[in-house]
This record gives sequence, C-alpha cells and structure tokens, in this order.
Amino acid sequence: MSPKSLLKNRASLTHKIGYAVRNPARITPYVKRTARDTWLRLKHPDHVDYYRAVMASDTDRNPEAAVGSRSHERWLALGEMQFAYLAEHGLKPGHRMLDIGCGNLRAGWRFIAHLDTGNYYGVDISPDILISAKKTLTTYELQHKLPHLTITRDLKLDFLPAAHFDVVHAHSVFSHSPLPVIDECLAHVGRVLAPGGFFDFTFDRTEGTEHQVLREDFYYRTETLLNLARKHGLEARFMDDWEKRPHGQSKIRVNNPE
Repeated sequence: MSPKSLLKNRASLTHKIGYAVRNPARITPYVKRTARDTWLRLKHPDHVDYYRAVMASDTDRNPEAAVGSRSHERWLALGEMQFAYLAEHGLKPGHRMLDIGCGNLRAGWRFIAHLDTGNYYGVDISPDILISAKKTLTTYELQHKLPHLTITRDLKLDFLPAAHFDVVHAHSVFSHSPLPVIDECLAHVGRVLAPGGFFDFTFDRTEGTEHQVLREDFYYRTETLLNLARKHGLEARFMDDWEKRPHGQSKIRVNNPE
C-alpha cells in the first residue's frame, strides 16, 4: 500500500465524492448496500448479530464474494496466499490450528489437506457460511481429515482447551470488527496458545484517522493493535514480509512471552 492510501479516510464525504466521480458504475450498488446495511443495523444493534445478518445476505447471493473474493480465481489465489505464508513460517502437519473466521474454507481447505487428521479447528459467527464451508470440504473430498467446524457467538474461546493450538489464524476478521471485539479476542487467545505457538491476524491499516465504513470495514493504526495485544501480556510485532504479498491488508503476529 502506498503512503498516500494509508492516510485516506474512507468514511469522509470528500473521499466518497471523489470515489463516486472516479467509479460512477459503483454508485448504484453502493447506495443499495448502504440502504440494506442501515436496515440491518436498525434491526440488529449488536455488532455480532448485525454482521451475522450481513453474512447471511451476502452468502445467499455468492459465498465466495461473501468472504471478499470477486471471482473464483481470486478466491483460490487468496487462499493459496494465506496457506503459502504460514507454510513458509513453519506450519507442519502435526500442528494444531485454530482458524478464527474460517468462512467457507477459502484457505481452510488447504490447511485441512496439509494438517494431520483432526488438527484443524475452524470457527465462525455465521451459520450460513459454515454450511458453505461444508460444501467446500465435500468438493475437495477432505471429509476423512475430520476437521472441526463450529459456530461461535463471541471470541472468548472459552469452549476450547488451554495451551492447545500451535497456530491461531484470523484473516479478514479484525478488518470487520470494532475495537471491543478485537480486545475480547486478544484477552483470551493467549490461554489457548500452546507453548511456542503464535497468533496471526490481518487488519485494514491506516496511518491517518482511524475510521469505519458502513460498520463493516474498520481501519486501525498499527500501534493501536500492538498496544492492545501488549495490554494483555502478549508479545506483538508487525509482519513486514506479509507486506510483499499482493493483499490490501497488513498482518500482526502475537505470542505468549517465553
């Protein structure tokens, strides 16, 4: 991302007008989405309930688009990117992995194929996307790997065993989460991390004013999230090597102190 793009406030009226002028074909879809999201926010004041309703609506139209992929080719490419990165960072078949916001297994099916039987645990707030995840599992004939696919209401992770997971992963989760949801996750993820394990998460980065768009896309400064992790006794660092990947989000890794 260019320094200029990191300073954008996508919630500002100036940005919206400029974007509309440059992309007139997207005005009507944006207006329709704004109307839908406004109605869903009124109907579901709680953020998790609201975003679950958004996912139900998006998944009904196109499960791959619901997880942020505008084409099947992009869906495959983003999944491969996530898998390749963790494989390069030492993900082994014997590792136990928790995939927070597993979606319809865009990357998950690759993790499942790589890991030993029963070592993949995917959670999501959306029952609709998990139904799609099971279809992905069937498409790639991975039923014999016995992955866990579980719906969750929050990110307290209290239903999972302590010190169990070598790798915890959350791709495009915090980019759709207000700060209290992120804080909740960071307050509890250390309990489920195995000794030597790590938690990778992506986020939409800004070096300007932190902001949100339609209560769906949240932009945070790096230091905000690093400090939040450290508040909960976690070590945290910005992953510079992820920036070389063709992806619009940034990545932070947290560990329990040795």
